[in-house]
Amino acid sequence: MLVHLRRSLVMAVTCLVLFGFVYALAGTGVAQLLFSHQANGSLGPDGSALIGQSWTSRAFFHGRPDDAGPYAANPGSHVPGGDNPLVANGVAGGSGATNLGPRSKVLVADTRALVAYWHSMGVNPTPDLVATSASGYDPDITPQDALVQIPMVSRATGISPARLRRLVAREAHGPQLGFLGSSTVDVLQLNEALAALR
Repeated sequence: MLVHLRRSLVMAVTCLVLFGFVYALAGTGVAQLLFSHQANGSLGPDGSALIGQSWTSRAFFHGRPDDAGPYAANPGSHVPGGDNPLVANGVAGGSGATNLGPRSKVLVADTRALVAYWHSMGVNPTPDLVATSASGYDPDITPQDALVQIPMVSRATGISPARLRRLVAREAHGPQLGFLGSSTVDVLQLNEALAALR
């Protein structure tokens, strides 16, 4: 009986050490060695390049809508926000879109309000700029999304449109592995480069 108890105890301690500590430390070590940028979350002084930020100033490029325009949360009116990544569908801590279908009158009204919002800033928006992402976390926009915002940013900053076009081209990343997806621009990195121009 004591032999079985001792074996069980030794096995439990061995498994705890191997799977509780060694495995976790090995995983952390591999992540730091091979993927340190992603493992550390890319958190900088202005935010993370891996998670979309809210930009409201006309002096900066904006990302896809999440908690802006008609999707904005308004606690005073008990409106939770449509695609706020921190409060999705009225549930704090959740992420995801509103899942409004193409026949939804709310979606049509919200999209029209977003188009009017962009027009008020002097931007003729692309479809991506008036459609929320599935998660609300997208940090990237397409180069075309950035290019249509150049008149707005140019007026607000005084930087010439030609210089802003060169900036967008410099900050654009091609498809992953050369063929997966499309070209993208990280909005945070683009705005940091824009701030450096000033």
